[in-house]
Amino acid sequence: MSAEPAHPPLSPSKERLRFWFRAYGAVAAIEREISSRLRARFGASLARFDLMAHLYAAPEGLTMGELTKRLLVSGGNVTGVVDRLGKEGLVAREVDAADRRVYRVALTGAGRELFKQMAEEHEAWVSELLAGLDPQEMARSTALLETLRHRLAPHP
Repeated sequence: MSAEPAHPPLSPSKERLRFWFRAYGAVAAIEREISSRLRARFGASLARFDLMAHLYAAPEGLTMGELTKRLLVSGGNVTGVVDRLGKEGLVAREVDAADRRVYRVALTGAGRELFKQMAEEHEAWVSELLAGLDPQEMARSTALLETLRHRLAPHP
């Protein structure tokens, strides 16, 4: 029985490109699975989950501009999701006390309860999807990704 032929080492540039493709592919696969589960279980999109997560972390609410900046999407996308959540009684939109031209959005009690349930299931799904990975390898990978994120972060 013969071993598989060894592939020649890749140049640093090609290795970086391969890393990018593998990282992107892994994230895309996890996002597809989580998105599918959110839709099946809660009738929610990943965008809706993300927006609710930001509002859950900010009990005092966020302005529409802050939401747009944090979610890295257009204002129109945020407005559409906020409008739908508002019609369902999951968010409240009020004029900002500091600037009457700005709206502040916050989860309602029902929205906080629903998000808490979604977040618990989301955590369990992620744990299930990553269960086969070695904890030490994940810790090293997390540190590597954190280093990369800091290098790519915009500088003031």
